[in-house]
Amino acid sequence: MTTPILSPTAWLMLAALAATPLAGAQERAHATPAEAGYQAGGSPLAGEPMYQSANPKAPPMTQAEFDLGRKIYFERCAGCHGVLRKGATGKPLTPDITLAKGTDYLKVFIAYGSAAGMPNWLTSGEMNEKEVDLMARYIQQDPPTPPEFGMEQMKATWKVLIPPEQRPTRKMNGYNIDNIFSTTLRDTGEVALIDGDTKKIINIVKTGYAVHISRLSASGRFLYVIGRDAKVNMIDLWMEKPDNVAEIRVGLEARSVDTSKYKGFEDKLAIAGSYWPPQYVIMKGDTLEPLKIVATRGMTVDKQEYHPEPRVASIVASHFRPEFVVNVKETGKTLLVDYSNIDALKTTEIGTARFLHDGGLDSTHRYFMVAANQSNKIAAVDLKEGKLARLIDVGKIPHPGRGANFVDPQFGPVWLTGHLGDDTLSLIGTDPKGHPKQAWTVVRTLKGQGGGSLFQKSHPKSNHLYVDTPLNPDPKISQSVAVYDVRHLDQGFTVLPIAEWAGLSDDGAKRVVQPEYNRAGDEVWFSVWSAKNKQSAIVVVDDRTLKLKAVIKDPRLITPTGHFNVHNTQHDIY
Repeated sequence: MTTPILSPTAWLMLAALAATPLAGAQERAHATPAEAGYQAGGSPLAGEPMYQSANPKAPPMTQAEFDLGRKIYFERCAGCHGVLRKGATGKPLTPDITLAKGTDYLKVFIAYGSAAGMPNWLTSGEMNEKEVDLMARYIQQDPPTPPEFGMEQMKATWKVLIPPEQRPTRKMNGYNIDNIFSTTLRDTGEVALIDGDTKKIINIVKTGYAVHISRLSASGRFLYVIGRDAKVNMIDLWMEKPDNVAEIRVGLEARSVDTSKYKGFEDKLAIAGSYWPPQYVIMKGDTLEPLKIVATRGMTVDKQEYHPEPRVASIVASHFRPEFVVNVKETGKTLLVDYSNIDALKTTEIGTARFLHDGGLDSTHRYFMVAANQSNKIAAVDLKEGKLARLIDVGKIPHPGRGANFVDPQFGPVWLTGHLGDDTLSLIGTDPKGHPKQAWTVVRTLKGQGGGSLFQKSHPKSNHLYVDTPLNPDPKISQSVAVYDVRHLDQGFTVLPIAEWAGLSDDGAKRVVQPEYNRAGDEVWFSVWSAKNKQSAIVVVDDRTLKLKAVIKDPRLITPTGHFNVHNTQHDIY
């Protein structure tokens, strides 16, 4: 596709983008290119029946154009700008703002992006000229409101494929379950269960679209996965060939699932949180039967103003109390949900910071470290005392995944996050008893390869820290990883050419994503992620030598992204 020559007026509009915000001065900062790439992705809302509101000031669109615009918006834009277009990571795109800009201005903005992080949809080849024009007109229409999703709708999707009484009473296979990896096959709606010992695929399991995470029951027998389309699948690892035993759809878009871990409640309950509708649901752990739905709409923690779309981001299960830790993105609240009596649900609401996203536990499992990404903060929440330990300023747009725990040679136990928006790594002290002066402060800042990091990982049996950068625009950086010796952090990092080691013959993106250790802590697995029509692979590195150990290639490994080792995920080891 050739790039059109712009008129002088269009060039003036383009030049004005740097000086003229799309909306008012009080709007939140826009996403970086790295986060825009992370947020963009398919959404099940594209297939939901919606309506076109009549707005006399909006430019005309046929019903077919509106339907296509709705599809493109939910696939490409909703992750940043919100389902209701009221703004999230990106700016609001409601008609009171977009109509004033006009179609020509919006076309330039969509086509060429901005230095503040708006992707260049035309020049990148993601959209053609007709689609740019269509989207400029679409975002001037009244936003279509997606439907709610309550108990009736959930139960209509709930299926118990194999009832508990018909499941095995003992393990029926010879697999080392502790060393199985659950690998997301993003664009096919599947996960690959891979034997970590033999590097062979055990089964390809049908799931929801673009599985976001895999989580384990407290016993380690059941694997729970959730897709971006809010479909939860429960997989029994004791079966002769592990496969689905129950499934449910908990909304229209989602990211998080976990199970009860506290003593006496093992394997009893599961919880899933939705992006839309903004709510979470508690389910039976053995069948996924929905028991209680709780909405998260409410007031923001800073301005105390109502927000209609506060999405549920990460969820973890406490090891100290019978509680789920539910993080609500737009309101900036961490909820400690006591599940000991769901008929009389008790919730402790902790104000942390807005735009909560992902996070993980410190090495003692007492403190939950969660990133408030657009606030550039990490909140340390004390799960034993049920209170905020501290808010910590870090780099630009922290994205830790679960983060990484290790012992700094100077400052003791630390937890680390990388960033989407800059090339730094922030090390936070997590030992208030042994190192009180360093606790809940950034004790060290490391330089990485570049921005666009999604995941960082270490292991108690390893001396290394691995940092990916799959959303960095430089292919040399996105196709490799940085490795640090945690005993000698001042020596910088070693670069491993993971994509090159994969030996893929095509010209795919080959983004390297999500380091994950095996059960023993002596191997690290990486996904080499290319497009759906390109070859991808998994690369296994020997942690002791930092040399290539194995490459897993299979035509069924389509767009592999996240992968989760059963033992490490079950025991929160990272």
